[in-house]
Amino acid sequence: MKDYLVKATTTDGMFRAYAVDAKETISTAQKDHDTWSASSAALGRTLIGSLMLAASVDKSGEAITVKINGQGPVGGIVVDSDSKGHVKGYIQNPHVHLPLNKKHKIDVSKAVGVNGFLEVTRVSANEDPYTSSVPLASGEIGDDFTFYLAQSEQIPSAVGVSVFVNDDNSIGAAGGYLIQTLPGASDDAITKVINRIKEMPMISELLLDHQTPEEMLELIFGKNNLHFLDKMPVEFYCNCSKQKFAQDLAGISVDQLETMLKEDRGVSVTCNFCQSKYRYNEEELRAIIAAAKQKKASSK
Repeated sequence: MKDYLVKATTTDGMFRAYAVDAKETISTAQKDHDTWSASSAALGRTLIGSLMLAASVDKSGEAITVKINGQGPVGGIVVDSDSKGHVKGYIQNPHVHLPLNKKHKIDVSKAVGVNGFLEVTRVSANEDPYTSSVPLASGEIGDDFTFYLAQSEQIPSAVGVSVFVNDDNSIGAAGGYLIQTLPGASDDAITKVINRIKEMPMISELLLDHQTPEEMLELIFGKNNLHFLDKMPVEFYCNCSKQKFAQDLAGISVDQLETMLKEDRGVSVTCNFCQSKYRYNEEELRAIIAAAKQKKASSK
């Protein structure tokens, strides 16, 4: 089956849980952006965390934007995701490969850096966007999402995200889990879950062993202790189009657009999220300039 995310609650009503297998989703991002190992892991982990965070919202149709910048060599990361399982994102420096860390794993913390922030903007229909941010906890991404949920949303959580990169830079496995406590969760139950997470194999090992998201959660909570509520397909999805970029270009100053027309006889744009390229010839750019002039006149 293609990538999917599961939502569940525990039978004792103390936790809600999410888990996702996102190998194809992260593979698409890797191919679109030609990311090398450290950049693949940093971007992939952020995509996975954002997918689960967007899935955890109660409002249908809500979308989130996650920004991470720890001043590390990969630079800034930007990811958009929604409650329908769509995610897209990009990384400032896609060609970063670093020596492995002491655990012989990709050094995501060093790639991302820790001198920065994780910022989340939530957008719901008919509501003003709401943005909150926290300092980076470790640059490992999972810890940073955990810290964000505890600090900004006051939800004690555990977030695990993992991307296994093959020697040829292709993606071998990618996925994660998000566990959130519900009101009334006992200290004993929380301690038990924390210990289970510490004892379980690494996420990438489970996924490479073809464990499913359901089985991943059963490892944490035990079989027959979960109510599975939903199984949702997820994918790297960009809704850019030539028409949308034309509307964006119409927001640029008329002087700039006329300079492009005079000097370049058109304009080319590239989508940051999916690297799709769009070319506007002289005739198309004249139409955009006319729209920009009309926009300027109507705003007076």
